[in-house]
Amino acid sequence: MGYGYSKKVIELFRHPKNIGEIKNADGTGKVGNPVCGDVMVMYLSIGKNKKGEEIIKDAKVKTFGCIAAISTSSVLTEMIKGKTIKQAQRITKNELVKKLGGLPVQKIHCSVLAVDALDKAIKDYYKKGGKHGQKG
Repeated sequence: MGYGYSKKVIELFRHPKNIGEIKNADGTGKVGNPVCGDVMVMYLSIGKNKKGEEIIKDAKVKTFGCIAAISTSSVLTEMIKGKTIKQAQRITKNELVKKLGGLPVQKIHCSVLAVDALDKAIKDYYKKGGKHGQKG
């Protein structure tokens, strides 16, 4: 199962983190790549930190895809937990790839999927009314 994948990528593929969905998620983002067939749905739960800033309390993901898609979505959920929404939005595909110890060139597009799913989930949160705690 080599293909130039790092040990970290293989480990996350075999034992992915934060797999599943969050019921009544504050934000949900679904993305897909029609070329390779990968589909990813990210779920966010938003809370507030001690400073009153909106943070990502929890993140889960459902990924139907290759080793790279599963690994990038898993590591991204780990990277964003506890971060403010603004900090999470600044994470780039290059940071994801670096955190994984690299990806084969032909699989870099999978890291974009994870970042796009996060972006859509955050946009969904704001579309639903944003500001955590203002729900009925």
